[in-house]
Amino acid sequence: MVDSRRPQDIEVEELLRNAELRNALEPFYDESISRVNVQHLPLSVENEFLASMLAWEHAPVLPIYRWFEPELRPPRPNMLTDENLHEILWDVIDKLFEKRIILDFTDHLSDRELYKLVYRDILPSREKKIDSGFNFLHWDCTGPNRDPEIWLRYYATEEDRELWAETYRLPLPDQAAPPYPRDLPREE
Repeated sequence: MVDSRRPQDIEVEELLRNAELRNALEPFYDESISRVNVQHLPLSVENEFLASMLAWEHAPVLPIYRWFEPELRPPRPNMLTDENLHEILWDVIDKLFEKRIILDFTDHLSDRELYKLVYRDILPSREKKIDSGFNFLHWDCTGPNRDPEIWLRYYATEEDRELWAETYRLPLPDQAAPPYPRDLPREE
């Protein structure tokens, strides 16, 4: 018979892990830790949260092309024919997905435009490389300033469009189907 007043071995392990994580995070303590009310979380979930924060703090900041071995250095866009570019683009998209990088809002871009964006903006971008197996890096491909007109025209729901118009009191662009629909890899 199990005495319910005595902590189980797993609970003791979780408490010890929690203390280890909190000690390791002490030098990095800021409001992001205190914003989550951990009193309402099971200890195992709190530990996952703390472990992900510690992984973030220790993760190196590298250009994305250096996340790969060997480095992901595809040919310059102006060196490729349309046929070669299409094939290489999809190879790069698959490789990015293997590193848990997902391209969002790409269907308004031609293959060449998307390839240029990947080559010029994404691959050289310095990002934290976190090998947790849980996180995805989502890259918004609507442009360097996250152009609301592109999002509103091609991707926003009617509800999103109405809320945006009400908030900003600006005219909405006409809705349109994106000209280059793609079935890109997505997280499950």
